[in-house]
Amino acid sequence: MRALIMYTVARVWLFLITFGLLWVVGSRWLTWNEQTVLALAVAALVVSAVASLWLLRGLRADLSAHVDARARRVSQTLDNARRAEDD
Repeated sequence: MRALIMYTVARVWLFLITFGLLWVVGSRWLTWNEQTVLALAVAALVVSAVASLWLLRGLRADLSAHVDARARRVSQTLDNARRAEDD
């Protein structure tokens, strides 16, 4: 669970940082209205998603290992329950 929380928090922070940077850069050239903010949010979402592939690969690997280990434990528990039922 900790790996999931860490990865999710890192993704949110990466989005917020990207949005903030785009806001600062765009504040010089853009006229601010609802459409501009929405476009900026979409651009920040795309940029942060691509950046997370590289920047958060360690956290993603930890999360993947955690999910895999849990799936193996559940599978083993189910197999043990089946064997006990068959005996």
